[in-house]
Amino acid sequence: MKDALAAHCPIARSLNCVGDAWSILILRDAFLGLTRFDQFRKSLGIAPTMLTSRLATLTQEGLLEKRRYMERPPRDEYVLTPAGQDILPVLIMLGAWGRKHRSGADLTRYIDAETGKDLVPIAVDLETGAKIGTRPIRAIDGQSGAELTPPPKLL
Repeated sequence: MKDALAAHCPIARSLNCVGDAWSILILRDAFLGLTRFDQFRKSLGIAPTMLTSRLATLTQEGLLEKRRYMERPPRDEYVLTPAGQDILPVLIMLGAWGRKHRSGADLTRYIDAETGKDLVPIAVDLETGAKIGTRPIRAIDGQSGAELTPPPKLL
């Protein structure tokens, strides 16, 4: 983290934890019900050493929990922790962005299992009820309370 904002930036810290494509895709697959090493490997086509590394990082960061499901031979599965479950809205928002800006007829759709309707996520500020991106935001230092950047202009 080189820039002044990065040391205390929650976005930068989050990217340190899940900021590579493999980690994001492993979390996606975990939400879709995959738990075992071979399932992730088959779904993603990822090299075993890379998968081992990413699963270890996601476990260490507290997004996945490693659980033994077989003693002989020893086999583990990986399940989402509450912190891992909390990233689902971020993944769904990223998917919605991809469908809008990287569209293609063959892209996966995410639907509500009860209604069968496409998910159409929006990010809303709980305090104001405003859709995020429709009002200016500012970055405020967590320690001093000082403003870190000038307010951005909305397009």
